[in-house]
Amino acid sequence: MKSIGLLLLGTLGGVALMLEGQVAAPPSVDLYSGEKQPEVTATPSAEPNGPNVPELSQLDEAFKRTTSLGKEGDERRMHIEWRQLKNRVVNDPEVRAAKATAQAARTDLEKRNLLRDYYNVYYQRMSALASSPEMKLALQALETSHVADTSQPRVRHETDSSLATPTPKPAHKQKKHKK
Repeated sequence: MKSIGLLLLGTLGGVALMLEGQVAAPPSVDLYSGEKQPEVTATPSAEPNGPNVPELSQLDEAFKRTTSLGKEGDERRMHIEWRQLKNRVVNDPEVRAAKATAQAARTDLEKRNLLRDYYNVYYQRMSALASSPEMKLALQALETSHVADTSQPRVRHETDSSLATPTPKPAHKQKKHKK
């Protein structure tokens, strides 16, 4: 009990000395009076906003004209633009009507024909809104691949021969079970 009291008394004494030490220094002490202070002078600029600052519209145009960001950067930019176009076109009344009609088809052949019509309307709308020639070419390639997926060249060769043949997708290999 005595040691706890002594410890507490020593702590309080130390705190009191530190508080007195803070008060002991006069408020007008200048620690840097012996050193030379560098003089700060303001240099007047020729223009009020600084030297040759381009307008915001000029900066926007400069960034729009940027060259390639590399293969991955260009692909990413194309993908972002494609998603923006897709989001704008998906709610178009004519596109929605064409999609609903294709989904309501009763036969396989009718559905394939209506899907072709839907893809034509869908990609025409997107192509009309596309800003760059690269995007228009990419949309044309996407349309061609989607329309090619609707053909059945082995079953209906007389009607689907003019369409591009879809490339076969590799089948999954089944694992052999050991006995």
